[in-house]
Amino acid sequence: MVLDDVHLTLTSKAGPVNILRGVSLDAARGESIAVLGPSGAGKSTLLAIIAGLERADSGRVIVSGTDISTLGESALAAFRRKAVGIVFQAFHLIPTMTALENVALPLELGAHADPFDAARAALASVGLDHRLQHYPSQLSGGEQQRVAMARAFVPEPDVLLADEPTGNLDGETGGAVMAELFRLRAVRGSTLILVTHDHALAAQCDRTVQIADGRIVGEGA
Repeated sequence: MVLDDVHLTLTSKAGPVNILRGVSLDAARGESIAVLGPSGAGKSTLLAIIAGLERADSGRVIVSGTDISTLGESALAAFRRKAVGIVFQAFHLIPTMTALENVALPLELGAHADPFDAARAALASVGLDHRLQHYPSQLSGGEQQRVAMARAFVPEPDVLLADEPTGNLDGETGGAVMAELFRLRAVRGSTLILVTHDHALAAQCDRTVQIADGRIVGEGA
């Protein structure tokens, strides 16, 4: 994954706001990188750019060998379903769907040959094979986040993006969820970009990147 001199400016009532100001970042296959920085620094926007949920004004964004800035909306959506997994702080499960249906959904959209068998296996891999028919409201916060992780990993993405994935969990549950996320990443060989405020959690990644005011201001192992 490569970001090369990425810029993004958004408009607001107060005028243009420079969100990203020339961000460049390389991530090797299977590498884990923690992104640290204050609120409003551009961390979540950086993930949105990598996922193709937000388009850069300039610069290159190469994910899984593809320059996604050259893709149209339909091609970009199809690419994202195949190559990018996202785990959000707020889970973003569909409340009217069971755990099994939530995990199977991206596979169904991608015309997978057997989405429900793959979804069952993914939920079993995070210890939720006994919760297949439960709705999000019937699951604990930690269980909901594990469903979200299973959904992110089930297409076997090259790149996994995690945006404060333990932000809505207590310390013990968050630690268990992150241990599972790192385990799955190691098994699948996905590149992990993790946005977090937790320095102890960041220390578990291969390296850290500090971002402030839309710029990378430091890196460390």
